[in-house]
Amino acid sequence: MGEIRIGTSGWSYPSGRGTWNGVFYPARRGRGFDELGYYAEHFNTVEVNSTFYRLPPKTTSRSWAQRSPAGFEFSVKLYQAFTHPGMIIGAGASPTEKPPRPESRVPVVTEQDVDEFRDSIDPLAQAGKLGAVLIQFPPSFKQAPESIDYLGWLLRALGDYALAVELRDRTWSDGVAATLALLGERRAAWVQIDEPKFRFSVRQNRLPNVADCYYMRLHGRNAEKWWKHERSEDRYDYLYSPQELKPFAETATAVRALVRKAYLYLNNHFAAKAVADATELKYQAGEPVTGEYRPEMLEAYPFLKEIPGCKPAGLLSFGEAS
Repeated sequence: MGEIRIGTSGWSYPSGRGTWNGVFYPARRGRGFDELGYYAEHFNTVEVNSTFYRLPPKTTSRSWAQRSPAGFEFSVKLYQAFTHPGMIIGAGASPTEKPPRPESRVPVVTEQDVDEFRDSIDPLAQAGKLGAVLIQFPPSFKQAPESIDYLGWLLRALGDYALAVELRDRTWSDGVAATLALLGERRAAWVQIDEPKFRFSVRQNRLPNVADCYYMRLHGRNAEKWWKHERSEDRYDYLYSPQELKPFAETATAVRALVRKAYLYLNNHFAAKAVADATELKYQAGEPVTGEYRPEMLEAYPFLKEIPGCKPAGLLSFGEAS
């Protein structure tokens, strides 16, 4: 039987209306409180999105490895220069995801760029805590000869990592045979995504395409604010109900018999909704529910109270200021 790991996309959301502070994390905390350490009491994996915006110094990725327990894994999103040509943006900015100019549809990167990315995440790999590398392309990246050639080169360049590729445009599912052949040749997982579906959205069946790795991302279903929103965080303001999560739990259970390792990440991060849903998904998939949950979290998401093992925290959590 394969291994299932369930977590959230990111662990630190300190600002905005959808902050995790005062919900999952205490609003006030003492000097000894560490968000990553607290998060790791509840989940055994996390998807790092900050690596999309900037390459972390080795001291940062080394700190992540040191601050997390044995057996914890980080899946990291590939730096934006490899996937989003002409759209280098800073952390906290809102990607427009407008199609790039035709001449910049395929990124221009070099082996040196690959080496710099490798160097930045090497401490995680050396510690045995690197999960998969997530290669997320925008909807403007369509299946075409130049795109296939580029993706093939990228998969070869990063071939010694577990790779997961998120393709959003429908041309990749319309040309499913070519997509499966390309990914299968490099043993890369085709990321299964749950999000609002539009005419141009990729179509998928949630089945694994390789035996090494399975990768699923649940972005939420806030169709009304998916493309038009006041703040980028509004897109992810969606709470899956336990009933909506049931098919994904069934998928995770079935996939366990088919792949070596499966990663499922909740990206509906607004106000720690991803934490609540990831906890529910763990429970439904038969994974142990660990860690304590603050009263504010249990009041915001009362279905958590029905989960055996979902323990309420004391009035003060470790490191919380009194």
